[in-house]
Amino acid sequence: MKNFKVAIVGAGPAGYFAAQALQNLTSDEISFSIDMIERLPTPWGLVRSGVAPDHPKIKTVSKVFEKIATAPGFRLFANVELGSDLTIEQLKERYDAVVIATGSAIGKKLGIPGEDLPGSMSAATFVPWYNSHPDFADESINLTSQTAVVIGAGNVAMDVARMLALEPTELDPTDTAEHAIEELKQSAIRNVVISARRGPEHAAFTSPELRELPKLEHTNVVMHPEDIAVAIVRAGSEIEKDTKSNLDAMTLIAERKATSHDRTMTFQFLATPIEIKGNGKVEEVVFQKTGSDERFGIECGLVITAIGYEAAPLEGIPYANGKVINEDGYVNENLYVVGWAKRGPSGVIGTNKSDAADVMKLLVSKLNEPKNSGDVTEIIAHNKIVTQMHWEQINAAEVAAGEPLGKPRKKAVSRQELLNLGGL
Repeated sequence: MKNFKVAIVGAGPAGYFAAQALQNLTSDEISFSIDMIERLPTPWGLVRSGVAPDHPKIKTVSKVFEKIATAPGFRLFANVELGSDLTIEQLKERYDAVVIATGSAIGKKLGIPGEDLPGSMSAATFVPWYNSHPDFADESINLTSQTAVVIGAGNVAMDVARMLALEPTELDPTDTAEHAIEELKQSAIRNVVISARRGPEHAAFTSPELRELPKLEHTNVVMHPEDIAVAIVRAGSEIEKDTKSNLDAMTLIAERKATSHDRTMTFQFLATPIEIKGNGKVEEVVFQKTGSDERFGIECGLVITAIGYEAAPLEGIPYANGKVINEDGYVNENLYVVGWAKRGPSGVIGTNKSDAADVMKLLVSKLNEPKNSGDVTEIIAHNKIVTQMHWEQINAAEVAAGEPLGKPRKKAVSRQELLNLGGL
């Protein structure tokens, strides 16, 4: 039997699904030794640091990841960074194939005046802040104003708006970062505007997310009936299934009887942000009505953009337009790419499964003879590698810490604290 060694860089959904696809391709003739390399001391990627804490069901996919991680031939090397601890060339020399699964962690910019004012930030900063990502724990989030504006028309924008607009005690039974819960409880924000450049029929929200909104117990959710009615006309009779499902969910929100909570989330469509104004900090966002010259402003102290992500470039890997240059997942020599780093930030977590399966089939078709020329343990100089055993200790400690508080887990935030929990 031929045994091939594959290195997967990135321990998020795309990385795990690539490993699973290889495990599924194991046969009497071929098997795989998989080494997963992750920059953070913790695996799971966006399932840990991106999924909204008040949507715990989505996180249950982590059980699948743990099954993949405990299968024979799989090793985790977390707290190991490509670029500082090892290079892509070192991996390519030692492995039969290297798979990049590093995702897209940089928030795209609007490219308008005032975007760099304090109080203006990307969802790529705000989301990991409330999700206990070690690199974002010390971010300063200005929650002192009455109004916040979220720019974007996808599920990330909706998650951000919901986290700002819900009653913070609703987060007590979740694994939201303790520092974020404390700050959100002091927040002065009572009005959150989600602003989309295009009409409701073009929004990238998913209908299950929209249908959750009316269940918010302490927040008014406002969509203007005329916005949705006009969008239905524009969408026409040859409407796609997902668009129809979205517009049906929006119609239910728009037609709901008005509520009178202290907190309000309002959807604004057909508005293009053209400038963020303020003296040393964000004070107003100026919009232009899409397709006209009409302008209007919204006074606020916080602007969060959720208009997409780009992959962070890594040395030795070709990039263009915010993703790795590839052909159906093939990059060059024995290098491949999966997930958001391959196709850009699109789809839900499950989209990565079929995507990774296709790329791994391509990878296997290009294999010839195993190299047998060493592995990652020869390269990494430090002794703070988080293996699967260490991660299981961290995981168990967080779950145990959350139990008396009625939480699924209480996340450790700093790298040192995580390493301590792992016994390193």
